[in-house]
Amino acid sequence: MRQNTIKRVVISVTDKKGIVEFAQGLQPFGVEILSTGGTAAQLRKSGVPVTDVSDYTGFPEMMDGRLKTLHPKIHGGLLALRDNEGHMEALRKHGINLIDMVVINLYRFEDTVAQEGCTLAHAVENIDIGGPTMLRAASKNWRFVSVVTDPGDYLKILEEMKETGGKISEATNFELAKKTFQLTSRYDGAISRYLGQFSGENAAKMR
Repeated sequence: MRQNTIKRVVISVTDKKGIVEFAQGLQPFGVEILSTGGTAAQLRKSGVPVTDVSDYTGFPEMMDGRLKTLHPKIHGGLLALRDNEGHMEALRKHGINLIDMVVINLYRFEDTVAQEGCTLAHAVENIDIGGPTMLRAASKNWRFVSVVTDPGDYLKILEEMKETGGKISEATNFELAKKTFQLTSRYDGAISRYLGQFSGENAAKMR
């Protein structure tokens, strides 16, 4: 069974429970961590070395944080098939590094819309775009990429890496990918149900 060595990880979480301990647990394996915003700040404060995604891509976060991770240097690193020489040549040509794991949980859309007085505009701003995109890209490439969405899985991931010298198996990746697609399905369903309360005419008046 294939095992993939974890060398580079993107960490960007809304729920920061256990994330410092998880990142610290990656350090003995020499893992490079790419991160954004508040997650990067918290990891740095705890002494975990972090590279800002904006420094890695060469593009700053912009548009009030709407644009952070939607970049070929992120998604190329997630989607490339490591056993496809054409994909690997494209990475070399464009200076794109492989990304072996993403650790992401999403904006709390359902909690946001459950708040009293939540407006449509505020709800829309809490629709996560970059997070689900990275999750889907990583999950599609589960043969080579690990995707972690649940803080409850952190210990299991670290234990497997300790047992294998920093590797994660395809079998584990497949289970994580299934869990992730279930998550993104629920997330999109929540957005669809919320927006379904409004007609186009009403939504236009509520901007």
